[in-house]
Amino acid sequence: LIQGESGTGKEMVAQALHESSARSSRAMVTVDGGTLQETLFESEIFGHERGAFTSADRSKKGLIEEAERSTLFLDEIGEASPAIQAKLLRVLETNTFRRVGGTRTLKSDVRFVVASNRNLAEMSQAGTFRSDLYFRLASFVIHVPPLRERREDIPLLVEHFLQRFAHGIERSIAPDALKLLMAYDWPGNVRELRNLVERAVILAGRDGRIRAEHFGPLVPRRADAVV
Repeated sequence: LIQGESGTGKEMVAQALHESSARSSRAMVTVDGGTLQETLFESEIFGHERGAFTSADRSKKGLIEEAERSTLFLDEIGEASPAIQAKLLRVLETNTFRRVGGTRTLKSDVRFVVASNRNLAEMSQAGTFRSDLYFRLASFVIHVPPLRERREDIPLLVEHFLQRFAHGIERSIAPDALKLLMAYDWPGNVRELRNLVERAVILAGRDGRIRAEHFGPLVPRRADAVV
């Protein structure tokens, strides 16, 4: 279970876990639980048999089958409905599942990595997330701290994003511009930093030098901030 605020890079952590595992020869499969309706989510994860619902004109493998001998990354697990939570718990406990509309029990060899920007422990205590599923997931928890709590990472991330968006032009950042980034609290975390650096690179053009004015009003000037 990977927990952290939105934009902290939970999917990157999941990818790193996958790539350092014995399952890395097969691609990690990713699904965002917060973007799918319950019926669609169930079909997407478990697959379905022909005739299971109106538009099911053929059988389809679910992501669990696609992720066989690999890693299935479920993002925003806190958004899953109670019915989906129950079925996920069964998979985790028994390594078996059924397709939607199916009667055949299928075996699964999948490593689940899940993520949430919500506090699942609090949700479990409040009764909005199954406590048995939470305790099953919480056997190993990774907390990804927000960017404001790891400001020492900002220069490294800025350099990474500058290289990523370089487009063949040598890029650098002025000291006052970096100081500005170090003083900001980053409510959008790494995702916000990435977008801001990309915007600054565009504004800098072929000059290649990122200056404070390239960040515009998106980053408030905090002269009293401790860097």
